[in-house]
Amino acid sequence: MCIMAKKNNKNYKNVKIINSKNIDSYQDEFDVVVCGFGGAGGCAAIEAANNGAKVLLLERASDGGGSTALSSCEMYLGGSGGTSLQKACGFEDTTENMIAYLEACLEDKGDQEKIKLYAENASDHFEWVKSLGVSYKEEVHLGRIVVPETNQSLLFTGNERIYPFIDHAIPIPRGHVPSHEGDFGGKIFFDALKASVKAKGVHISCDSRLLGLVVDECNIIQGVTFKKNNLVSHVKVKNGVVLTTGGFVMNKDMVEKYLPIQSAFAAPYGNPWDEGDGIQIGQAIGANVINMEEAFFGVYFYPPESLTYGIFLNTEGQRFVNEDSYGARIGYYCSQQPRQEIYMLVQNEDFKQSIYMDKLPIIAVAETIEELEKEAGFQNGSVAGTVDRYNKFCENREDSEFRKHPDWLKPIAHPPYAIIDYSFKHQFSPAYSDKPGPLMFTLGGLETLPSGEVLDTKGKIIPKLFAAGRATAGLPRTGKGYASGMSVGDATFFGRMAGISAAKS
Repeated sequence: MCIMAKKNNKNYKNVKIINSKNIDSYQDEFDVVVCGFGGAGGCAAIEAANNGAKVLLLERASDGGGSTALSSCEMYLGGSGGTSLQKACGFEDTTENMIAYLEACLEDKGDQEKIKLYAENASDHFEWVKSLGVSYKEEVHLGRIVVPETNQSLLFTGNERIYPFIDHAIPIPRGHVPSHEGDFGGKIFFDALKASVKAKGVHISCDSRLLGLVVDECNIIQGVTFKKNNLVSHVKVKNGVVLTTGGFVMNKDMVEKYLPIQSAFAAPYGNPWDEGDGIQIGQAIGANVINMEEAFFGVYFYPPESLTYGIFLNTEGQRFVNEDSYGARIGYYCSQQPRQEIYMLVQNEDFKQSIYMDKLPIIAVAETIEELEKEAGFQNGSVAGTVDRYNKFCENREDSEFRKHPDWLKPIAHPPYAIIDYSFKHQFSPAYSDKPGPLMFTLGGLETLPSGEVLDTKGKIIPKLFAAGRATAGLPRTGKGYASGMSVGDATFFGRMAGISAAKS
């Protein structure tokens, strides 16, 4: 005899958990229903179909894509001696080396099992992606860059070449991006993914918002409920439901609940439907959520990479980060400064305007550091003292404070000098948000096994429920060590794992 678990749906807006006894009829029956047609959902649907399942793919928007299609579609891949792209560019990348780097990046927040499985299979995953018809140019870009400006497909997208990570792993470029000129790798990848989904015979239903789950008296999933054309429909599910509905950065209530500090200074970045629907539906059936307090936000100032020769300052005129760090890591340390007020000091020969700073005010220009310090309103001697110490580090080729790589150590001794205000209140990206602040997306969600199975609050597997992508706490779990490509790599790889598991359950 089963006892229905108690539900308290009033905390989950628009979520329905329905007793199957109350369902008169189902519109159709499927082995697997995948909810959300982004990178994770598309990969889950393909693999479920590959394993013999009849698959329904529900998408709330009028077409698929999700955050993956909006991205550059860098995938953080390597291990197993190197991907075919890494090898073609002359790099060898062992699985152990990749694991060491990921563990150092994610610190105590990393999921050891997910890291291991991902690193062991990332090279094969790259071949799977190529099999969809996504093309990559076998050339590497070794400079500091956020998104590729050329059609080279291999680049450094994290903190591989900086302290402390260089002490843990050999620096290897792992950012794999579709070959193109311009920032639209996500569209290239998703077009190929969508064509494969259709070729597999997956049933796609767009403009279909997942409302909830149908369960029996034992709280076992029997189907899903969704709304399309203002009609509520139910479909029966034989094997399992895969939640790939994205994160919750567009859900103001959830952001204020789980990310109250970040919401005060960061602007949401994602697709409009990142409202946490899948996370809330999982919670309503007893799923556990973890890492909800973590989010990505970055402060990018390169290209031009020459700005790396400058130094970041807080309101006390003190450095607080090694400036050769990746943008997400710099963003994390900037967020720790008082009122998120931060500045960059740069000398004239290194200054070049860029798209990342075209709206940032230059608050002081002077021929001496002392004059610059006074004009910018810093305490007397604070900036001058910092520059004196920094210049000695440059002369000795060793940054004793933050271990900035010697390649980026150059004395600040060529006037005129300028101070640029990088404070979060000035960070603004009209392409994505009308709210000032660095762009943010969430890194927490449903707790899952590497296989995609969702766990309840007691650590037990919820039968027939699977999840992947930003609806889960996946591979990337902290902005402090984030590398671009971790999210799309995680969503696509673990989306595949969830699809396989659902088909075989």
